[in-house]
Amino acid sequence: MTIHNHHDDHDDFGGLHRDLLQTGASIDRRQMLRLATRFGVGVGALHLLGCGAAEADALTGVVTDSSGSCSSKVPEETAGPYPADSSNGPNVLNQTGVVRRDIRSSFAGLTGTAEGIPLSIALTLVSASTCLPLANHAVYLWHCDRAGNYSLYSAGATNQNYLRGVQATDATGKVSFTSIYPACYSGRWPHLHFEVYPSLSAATAVANKVATSQIALPKASSDLVYATSGYQQSITNLSRITLATDMVFSDGASLELATITGDVAGGMTASLTVAV
Repeated sequence: MTIHNHHDDHDDFGGLHRDLLQTGASIDRRQMLRLATRFGVGVGALHLLGCGAAEADALTGVVTDSSGSCSSKVPEETAGPYPADSSNGPNVLNQTGVVRRDIRSSFAGLTGTAEGIPLSIALTLVSASTCLPLANHAVYLWHCDRAGNYSLYSAGATNQNYLRGVQATDATGKVSFTSIYPACYSGRWPHLHFEVYPSLSAATAVANKVATSQIALPKASSDLVYATSGYQQSITNLSRITLATDMVFSDGASLELATITGDVAGGMTASLTVAV
């Protein structure tokens, strides 16, 4: 996947309607996603503005059938052996401080910060049945550090709980975490883990989760990051695996593959629309 460094070529004076008229029927997925980010509109609003069903689907990142209902939920994936949600040992969900945007440092009495290339993780949650944004839902996100270690589990990181955090989505279904780019460890494609809960208060018990999935990171951005200091082992690990051979993504990763913007020098952003 190509890393794009681009600026918005639509000014703020004509509004969404003018932008849609200018782009016309040939508007592509990337343009629609950019418009959605700027204006925060729903599928229904796009239809009223003359946007067809297929174009509206591009906005949300989900597929709708002829009735307009969504049909492509994000695949349900394993939480893996290191969730720290009480399902197999440690539990950060009930700890003070876990609700936070910046997840690079440890919390709740533990100290330490995960070093690495800055990565913002921007998710948009939508309903798989209505396509509408899922406001006030909670996302618990976690991933490994640049050495491939998971806090609370891996040797050398058992006294850390960094790279874990919970946040609630806003009125447009959006949530963003500040983190670092994870390693590619042996046997797995570069990825992030997340669980979705119906509310922030429900995100204190793993039994309340409504979805568990993973986010795949593109090879192009991974190659750039892994060429920097601290990620050397990831170069070898990534060379030995593909999305097609990964234990999680081998059955298809189109709904889980993030779009990456930015660069190594200024930090990157991984964006994904998730239907649940």
